[in-house]
Amino acid sequence: MDRSASAVGRETAALSRVQGAIGTPAVVKAAHGLSLFGEHSAGWFALGLVGAAVDRKRRKDWLVAAGGVVAAHAASIAVKRVVRRPRPDDPSVKILVGTPSKLSFPSSHATSTTAAAVLYSGLTGRSLVPVLVPPMLVSRLVLGVHYPTDVLAGSALGAVLGGVLRRRLRRGRR
Repeated sequence: MDRSASAVGRETAALSRVQGAIGTPAVVKAAHGLSLFGEHSAGWFALGLVGAAVDRKRRKDWLVAAGGVVAAHAASIAVKRVVRRPRPDDPSVKILVGTPSKLSFPSSHATSTTAAAVLYSGLTGRSLVPVLVPPMLVSRLVLGVHYPTDVLAGSALGAVLGGVLRRRLRRGRR
């Protein structure tokens, strides 16, 4: 077995263990809700629009941040098309939600969620990353649609893109 097959085997085993350990009906239901909210970054974009409506003083910043979340999502899709890693497909893993594509790396949900958490943290003055990011990442594993490295890479991509835009927004306010 080559290294990549061995790595996929370890990730599949980890994914199966996550599902077995925490894949209760309540957790799966919550994961479905997160999946729907994060689909195509729509929920995070909508939250940015709400921020723009409520925080009129920084409306432009909220709109730029919301656009940044969508851009992060688009970047993850571009990477998916280059990498072309297939989603998990093993009898030990239950696929519990439909997906818009068969491509897995990186997780677009993880990318847009992390970008939103980073950007909206800068606008709210509260660290949203520890509250928003882990549940979304775990939800993708519980639903069986991503390997652990997919969600970690997606989160890293979202953190970098969100961080760059957040710094630009901060500089623009000075």
